[in-house]
Amino acid sequence: MPGPFRSGLRGLAALTLLSSALALADTVKVGAITSLSGRFATFGRMQQAGFRVALEEINGRGGIGGNKVELLLEDDASDTNKALNAAERLVASGAPVVIGAYSSSITKPLSQYLARVKVPLIVATAVDETITKPGNAYTFRVNNQSSVYTRSLIEQLRKMGGMKTVVVLTSNDAFGKSVLTDATILLPRAGFTVLAKDTYDKGLTDFRPLLNRYKGQNPDVVILASYEEDAVALAKQVKEVGLAPRVIAGIATGFALPDFLKSAGSAAENYLVTMVWNPDVKYSGAERLYTRLKKALGGEEPSQHAAQSYAAMLAAVDAIRRGGTDPEKVRAALTQTKLSTAFGPVTFRSYGGYQNQNSVVGLITQVQGGKFVTVAPATAARGKVIFPKR
Repeated sequence: MPGPFRSGLRGLAALTLLSSALALADTVKVGAITSLSGRFATFGRMQQAGFRVALEEINGRGGIGGNKVELLLEDDASDTNKALNAAERLVASGAPVVIGAYSSSITKPLSQYLARVKVPLIVATAVDETITKPGNAYTFRVNNQSSVYTRSLIEQLRKMGGMKTVVVLTSNDAFGKSVLTDATILLPRAGFTVLAKDTYDKGLTDFRPLLNRYKGQNPDVVILASYEEDAVALAKQVKEVGLAPRVIAGIATGFALPDFLKSAGSAAENYLVTMVWNPDVKYSGAERLYTRLKKALGGEEPSQHAAQSYAAMLAAVDAIRRGGTDPEKVRAALTQTKLSTAFGPVTFRSYGGYQNQNSVVGLITQVQGGKFVTVAPATAARGKVIFPKR
């Protein structure tokens, strides 16, 4: 039999196997778990918008081999046990891959469970270092690990110069503890003296005793990491007590939400806020993605969490397109992912102790005129840092 003919048969066989793997079903399932209710519901709404926009794009282009992609979306109600129950339902439904969840405290046990049942998990927003360090063979993170936020902020502070003393306050949860650990290690290495480092428990509403103590210490920099409702309260109370360092910085989460700008108002002005996606980034298609996400949110401003979730859905469908619907083959396909998206590049690598981690560029934005303006790194900057008058 001539060589070209044998080659053609092999190609035909590969296509036949892929069609068989998809079973020529009417739909291909992708599972997702996020917080549509509970304390993380704002972030869950952002994630849902990202999933929906990605699916509209995918199905508008014919889905996978003519099969429509269906989202099996589960609400974890911001609760770990409910997330694990949701994961069990998705596995039982035959979903070959799951995306989720929002919170690191929920995502970590979710990744452990799905690794045990050998179904790949794509992490879209959770940043706790230990999710991918050491991670496991079935967990793939599209978004960054927490140290990217802290490292990029500290590098920016070093470049700005003239500042030596810092206080750090974080929420007492997986994300906050991760930021505090990173800051404790990285700040002294960069030549900064940490005057205070504190965590606070969920439910605290009066931060003024802590903030007044910081005022007495007169730090050059105040670094805060907290969730939605706390970020606004902190900004307002910082202004109320007259704590006025040269720089106040918010590490992602609540500070990176458009609602922070709206609810904190003038108290948020000049804050440096670390994030990994902003509508003004220079990635191809970012402006169009912003418009589509805003429409999906009914006119609400989208956050980075929506863009991350959009990219996670693209990665999930791309892996199914290449590997079929067997979870093990989807896992293998994810290891070979190479995507360019409006969120940024997506490639899962193992490096520096991390496993299946996408390398994400940390952005520094500053609240200027009530908007997030990207000010670093230079390759992404749309504006310059403004020091507030003292």
